Amino acid sequence: MKIHEYQAKNLFKKNGLPVPKGRVTSNSEEAIDISKEIGFPSVVKAQVHVGGRGKANAIELVKDEESCEKASKRILGMDVKGFPVHSVLIEEAANIDKEYYLGLILDRNLKDNILMVSAMGGVDIEDVAENHPESILKIPLNFSSSIEDKDIEKVLSFLKLKDSLKAGFVDVLKGLVDVYFQNDAQLAEINPLVLTKEENWLACDGKVLIDDNALFRQQELKELKEDLESNEIEREAHKKGIAYVKLDGDVGIIGNGAGLVMTTMDEVSRAGGKPANFLDIGGGAKKEVMEQCLEVIYSDAQVKGLFINIFGGITRCDEVARGLVEVLKTREKSIPIVLRLAGTSSEEGRAIIEPLDSVITAETMSEGAKKIVAAMS
Repeated sequence: MKIHEYQAKNLFKKNGLPVPKGRVTSNSEEAIDISKEIGFPSVVKAQVHVGGRGKANAIELVKDEESCEKASKRILGMDVKGFPVHSVLIEEAANIDKEYYLGLILDRNLKDNILMVSAMGGVDIEDVAENHPESILKIPLNFSSSIEDKDIEKVLSFLKLKDSLKAGFVDVLKGLVDVYFQNDAQLAEINPLVLTKEENWLACDGKVLIDDNALFRQQELKELKEDLESNEIEREAHKKGIAYVKLDGDVGIIGNGAGLVMTTMDEVSRAGGKPANFLDIGGGAKKEVMEQCLEVIYSDAQVKGLFINIFGGITRCDEVARGLVEVLKTREKSIPIVLRLAGTSSEEGRAIIEPLDSVITAETMSEGAKKIVAAMS
């Protein structure tokens, strides 16, 4: 479950993390009042569940009441990659000296939680990983819900912080670890973590992704779930009981099991593609479920290709294949589709798909990721 930036920052504040002063609003008049209260210059930031707000011109620095009113009205009327903007976060502008990245993520391949740190903050960490991999430090937490002193020292040494900055940084680091584990998160990141010219630390942007399967333990967060489904495709998918999250790429992803889907998304990213969604058909999915999942994917105009990665256990590969065949019968022209079937009834599934020229098959997940990216280029 995704939450908005301002909600992530509320979790940060509960754990003692420093965040800019600010409040969320859904009207331009209140936006002006908030800016006057916290002082100009301030920042107007769209609250939507999608990245790339800066590139979409959905974040704006304002210096007075007139520019605040104009910016808030404009942004509140925006649609950012299919997500309508219903609210904006008005925050004090930080006096930035340097930007860092700090995050924790669940790595499905390693089956462990990974701390990631970089001195190249303020840009997509995926871009940093691709172009400057040496600039990211990754530390597995070894199944611990806290960070060890030796790992803290590794981080401090990697970032080459001067002594006067270390204590404040460590407080932020430990606070983010607490946010991650206390809220059953699969991702918690601060990007950028700003060092101000006054040598203070500020979490100027935050992202937290909560494990849906743990919401029974997170009643306060669970109450936010219905309100957070601001995307029509997500709403419709969830009404059908489909585990679906809309992203901002163009490669549709379908898999069975959250771990496999997450790993598939990573593999597509490594192959040079950008996932358009997370979609888990679950265990034991029948033909009809597969048909519904495909209709969800096809309802997203952003999707230009589809990678279906199934490792059959409880889920039978022949049922997945039959669902795909039924949906393709109703479509005159299909987007490129790559299908990887392994496990239970995979041979039967491949036999069902064989007559379809529109479906490309793959033996491995890595091969499938490369094939879908190539087919879309």
